[in-house]
Amino acid sequence: MVGATPALADVVIGVAVPRSGAYVAVGEQVLRGVQAAARDANAKGGLDGQTIVLDVQDDACDSNKAVAVANHYATQGVRLVVGHVCSNASLAASEVYAANGTLMITAASVAAKLTDRGLPTIFRVCGRDDDQAKLSATVLAERFRDKKIAILNDLTPGSRNLAAATKENLNRIGINEAIATAFAAGDADDAALADRLKEAGIAVAYYGGDAREMGRLVRISAERGFKPQWFGTSAIATQEFATIAGPASNGVLMTFYLDPRRKPEAAAVVAAFKAEGVEPEGSTIYGYAALQALVAAGNFAHTTDSKRIAATLHVERFDLVLGSVGFDSKGDVTAQGYVLYVWNDGTFTYAK
Repeated sequence: MVGATPALADVVIGVAVPRSGAYVAVGEQVLRGVQAAARDANAKGGLDGQTIVLDVQDDACDSNKAVAVANHYATQGVRLVVGHVCSNASLAASEVYAANGTLMITAASVAAKLTDRGLPTIFRVCGRDDDQAKLSATVLAERFRDKKIAILNDLTPGSRNLAAATKENLNRIGINEAIATAFAAGDADDAALADRLKEAGIAVAYYGGDAREMGRLVRISAERGFKPQWFGTSAIATQEFATIAGPASNGVLMTFYLDPRRKPEAAAVVAAFKAEGVEPEGSTIYGYAALQALVAAGNFAHTTDSKRIAATLHVERFDLVLGSVGFDSKGDVTAQGYVLYVWNDGTFTYAK
């Protein structure tokens, strides 16, 4: 299916994910979900009677590479795309997709701006960062009102935006953080940051960065005797975080989408993954849902045309692994948004 030469009766769907760089783990989750959804759809007749073939491209979560991927799809006549993963990549590529009438549906890009522009062929099945920031601020206010709070970012667009939005929401509630700072990711800087936060008496550290960097930061801080309440985002919803952080990952809080593995609508898909020895963690089921939504709309409208599928997504509801969902006028999914999780023994569960 992946990389195969399309036949005349095939419909090609692009899959744009990071297969290199810091977000490889999330990219693999999304790709795994998309591949499973394509396999299941093809077993039931494909998309409007045509076999689905996936054209997988690596954008490395880089804006310039994402635009190059989008132009590749435009040149190849691919008008249906599942992707991208990182918001900066989706924002850059979506301009090309919108200009070409390409339908893009992302499983993991959370930037509010992506859909707030109202581009008619741009969708997401995941939550929005403004909703995630509101929940993070609420948790900080309700659980740690009297503690010294640090809000950290590593200068990457997603980390910076989430930190800024969380700070804004927290300040609006009437609580001021003790420290708000940016740092350059890396072992030496992690150690220096840990020492600075420890000296300042920080009790709670919120960080909006990726799983790899947060894992290092949590581990190095613990090694230096600094063990605050760490608080991460959807970017650490991968086993990679716990592997890197080790025992120090226990008790780390995290905001992430509602876990679809617990939904009855996803039971059969989850069981199929587990039968293959795969735990469909993180964004895996959301990758499945992204392709599933695209296929469901195309089959409902009896078309493979990107604009007609997009129009259908805007007005109809579909039974997906996320439940019965639709998409609003902006392209945001109507499924439940973020909830709070806690890491323990290498896995995350709902926080009490």
